[in-house]
Amino acid sequence: MTLKTYILSLYILLSLASCGVSNSLHDIPDVSSYNPTIPERQTISDTSFTTKNGYLTKNKFGQWELYVTGDPYQIGLNTGSLTQELFEKQEHAFLGKVDELVPSKFKQYLLRKMLAWYNRKMYLHIPEEYKSEILGVSKYAGDTYDYVADDYLRILYFHSAHDIGHALQDLMLVGCSSFAAWGNKTEDGDLIVGRNFDFYAGDDFSKDKIIAFIKPTNGYSFMSVTWAGMLGVVSGMNDQGLTVTINAGKSDIPWVAKTPISILTREILQYASNIDEAIEIAKKRQVFVSESIFIGSAKDNRAITIEVSPKNFGVYDVENSNQLICSNHFQSEAYANDEKNTKHKLESHSLYRYERMEELLNDTPKLTPQIAVDILRNKEGLHDKTIGYGNEKALNQLLAHHGIVFKPEDRLVWVSSNPYQLGEFVAYNLNTVFNEAPNNNQAEPLNSKSLTIEEDPFQYTQAYLDYETYRVLSRQVEKSISHDDHIVPIMLTELQDANPDYWKGYYLVGKYHYEKKHYRAALNAFEEAKTKEITTVPDKEQIDLYIKKIKRKLNEE
Repeated sequence: MTLKTYILSLYILLSLASCGVSNSLHDIPDVSSYNPTIPERQTISDTSFTTKNGYLTKNKFGQWELYVTGDPYQIGLNTGSLTQELFEKQEHAFLGKVDELVPSKFKQYLLRKMLAWYNRKMYLHIPEEYKSEILGVSKYAGDTYDYVADDYLRILYFHSAHDIGHALQDLMLVGCSSFAAWGNKTEDGDLIVGRNFDFYAGDDFSKDKIIAFIKPTNGYSFMSVTWAGMLGVVSGMNDQGLTVTINAGKSDIPWVAKTPISILTREILQYASNIDEAIEIAKKRQVFVSESIFIGSAKDNRAITIEVSPKNFGVYDVENSNQLICSNHFQSEAYANDEKNTKHKLESHSLYRYERMEELLNDTPKLTPQIAVDILRNKEGLHDKTIGYGNEKALNQLLAHHGIVFKPEDRLVWVSSNPYQLGEFVAYNLNTVFNEAPNNNQAEPLNSKSLTIEEDPFQYTQAYLDYETYRVLSRQVEKSISHDDHIVPIMLTELQDANPDYWKGYYLVGKYHYEKKHYRAALNAFEEAKTKEITTVPDKEQIDLYIKKIKRKLNEE
């Protein structure tokens, strides 16, 4: 089913049914048992703010560090107060194009109705404490996007955006890679976990990442890499040395939202101290997309993946091995005969990245945090083949929101700074943070300077500058093709020259010439694209189809 068909079907359903929508629109969490005090925010500088129960500061690497403590409602209120400007920017980055794409007030009304219908049951699948936290954050939301939904509902809906991005494969939002090693595969025998979070929603979306340290009244204290308005977890570790990261699986486009994956992983991080406890929590929740939840545990000194989907549940626990690798396909017995998963392995770039991680880990006798960072930054294909910058077959696709490395036994975590995974990997010690942060009234940075892993010098090369040029040009060319605009020949040449080993530049040139009926030029571009490492089977088939059509047309002329 295409995205257009999906949206059309939703519109039709909206006109036929509204069962359950009213209840979801009027569901507000009861926060009467929580502290209702509105926090007073003090401004130390334009990048440092404090409240009684928390603070926010920007470190020299461009990362925001947030510390908050209290009951769920207080965590929400303090987070909302401290990050309100960041949330305004984040919301604009995420929804800013909606006004451009849907300028009609009537269509905006339909959009609101569609979101309400789609999310009509989500409130039944989110724990009350997290809804209370969302309510607290929503007190500081602006009015710009009220047409999408009211403040509380809008932030609630945001927590399903990650899941929808996974399900709508046409949007190409995700391609995460994770790995772990322990025992004789690491320098000291302790577990090390590395992962790239390749969730892309525009350049502005990744500019203000937040490294949050949360000390709740119930459960374990934890850290996560997040963004303003997001209380769910995509990458994090708690004070028990349990880590959680998520990797998308192949999903059908869902028809109703249930428990967002990031809410489930937040619950695991806050209430599980080992692998068995994490599995028990995961079994309790109903999800609406397919996901691999990568769990690392200091207490168990190993890692597993919990593989969840709307109709299935599996656990992948490696035997006779001290390493675990995860990309975007399932590996447990529960999915051995899953046709969708099998097809995804054959047609997508998931298996290629899996084999690349396996190759790099096998070349590494003893994993260290530095080597883990090097693997996350790797831009080549199998056997070190040059496959073009930005190729989704690479571990470093040069679009990641963040890369992260955990050393759970020592409660250490390294988080990448911009751009992508190329900036410094900034170190944090959870033991130090949760012992010292409550007394930090001046909002001093929490990172451990002596453990910082140096930046990647690639960002200062001509190749990197050319890649950034390619990104700009590719968007301009794609826009011109969609609007049937004329493109000057030099732009097409510059597009190919800026990233000469990447297939997609040649594909875009071929597509432009095909639409303009320049069939010989189109054929040359498509045939050149076929000499490169093309990302997926459908991409290859699309190019072959163009070539077949062009040859037929040229023979007719």
